[in-house]
Amino acid sequence: MRILVNGDPRDLAESNLERALEELGFGGAVVATALNGEFVSAASRASTVLAEGDRLEVLAPMQGG
Repeated sequence: MRILVNGDPRDLAESNLERALEELGFGGAVVATALNGEFVSAASRASTVLAEGDRLEVLAPMQGG
């Protein structure tokens, strides 16, 4: 399935958001996620299903100021 990840097209084998994050190399990382412009909490990722053409944003918190 092809989706956009942070604006870049990516082909994924996984359709479950939690497993897709692992496939993308974010497994275990502290990140915020948004699917098609809507925030997805960490608790909801296991039950969130991705579809062809979805837009996924993955953001890591930054320190500093």
